Amino acid sequence: MLIRKYLQAGVLTGGLIEQRNKGTPRGGPLSSLLSNIMLDEFDKELEKRGHAFCRYADDCNIYVRSKCAGIRVFHSITGFLEKKLKLRVNIEKSAVDTVSKRKLLGYTILSGKKVRLTAAKESVKRFKAKIKEVFRSRKFLDVKKLIAELNKSITGWIEYFSLSNTKWFAEELDRWIRRKLRERIWNDWKHPWTRIKRLKSAGLPEEQSCKSGFNGRGSWWNAGVKHMITAVPNQYFRENNLVFMLDRLKAAY
Repeated sequence: MLIRKYLQAGVLTGGLIEQRNKGTPRGGPLSSLLSNIMLDEFDKELEKRGHAFCRYADDCNIYVRSKCAGIRVFHSITGFLEKKLKLRVNIEKSAVDTVSKRKLLGYTILSGKKVRLTAAKESVKRFKAKIKEVFRSRKFLDVKKLIAELNKSITGWIEYFSLSNTKWFAEELDRWIRRKLRERIWNDWKHPWTRIKRLKSAGLPEEQSCKSGFNGRGSWWNAGVKHMITAVPNQYFRENNLVFMLDRLKAAY
């Protein structure tokens, strides 16, 4: 009865409740509940076989000692899921591979003397795409307001990956976001004489300011070189409350 009520509950759209005809409500707890009911027997089968595994809803990693064992387990478990439980395995997303090349819930496990968690490359790539979209959709905002918009995405993302034992991805993303902001500032200055004036007011020598202002290079190139890093230092972004991921990650340790 409880499951039926979930399935028959309406969807709130534009302040109005609409009836649903199929599927489970997105964002609700029903999908996780149903997956745990359906895959309880699967968990028990893995435990009976003595496998180390981690499952969240329908996403599961099974850990074995060799590639041969991985291939054998992959085929036997696929058969169990499809024949015993009548479920379909997504072969395109499934693979036998080393743990450092796979991901689970956005994380990758790095093997070595000490096992470490880090943000998967795919997660970093998706986050960058999201940040680029913020820059595109907020192109008329001034830098301070743009930083406030960026912080909304940055804070939630780095909090999710606060379990990471590595910091390389946070340092890389911090540098990349600051460079994107310097690129915006360089474009906002528009004309060479405005750029020269801004660079001189930041303390750069007149000759260097003139050379940089008229260099004819693109905004992304200028955003990553010495004259812009000097004119718009990291402290500028701290003073304007930009969230530094590395700081949040260190605080979580």
